[in-house]
Amino acid sequence: MIGPVVTGQPALSAVMLIGQAPGDREGPAGHPFAWTAGKTLFKWFQQIGMGEAQFRSQVYMAAVCRCFPGKKPKGGDRVPNKQEIAHCADWMRSEFELLQPRLLIPVGKLAIEQFCHFNRLTEVIGQCHSIDLNDSPADLIPLPHPSGASTWHRTEPGKQLLNDALELIHRHPAWQQLIDNHSIPTRPR
Repeated sequence: MIGPVVTGQPALSAVMLIGQAPGDREGPAGHPFAWTAGKTLFKWFQQIGMGEAQFRSQVYMAAVCRCFPGKKPKGGDRVPNKQEIAHCADWMRSEFELLQPRLLIPVGKLAIEQFCHFNRLTEVIGQCHSIDLNDSPADLIPLPHPSGASTWHRTEPGKQLLNDALELIHRHPAWQQLIDNHSIPTRPR
């Protein structure tokens, strides 16, 4: 894999987004979802009340793998292999232990597969899954990968399932708490 390690801003949050792995543009940018997929992802979150700056400051952003896996010989990003995923797994386990998130938002097939088994995205997107995370209950609401190369989230049934998932995230108490906390005016000093 190719460094640098890419991480989001530190955020003590009950909401955690888990991506697959950074792309080739995220390392130089210094943060996850810094390019085309990020633009789409943050448009989704804007629809449910949270813009990119607020999201980046209030949601803990992690990834299955923390470095760019490299390109495939015929183009596109290479999917991390099982050894690379295992090598990075301790980071995420430690983050779960520290944060004890109540809402996990895995983005893309590789991230979703770390938590539930499925054959097709239609089996998991648009649903809230209760999981046990380090002996603590959490809700898992998966999203498709917002890649420009994917048509899944732009055609049916993916389009509707994405909207269903975003509505579930929007209604989740942990998400609502972030929105409510952000809208409380601060007292002038």
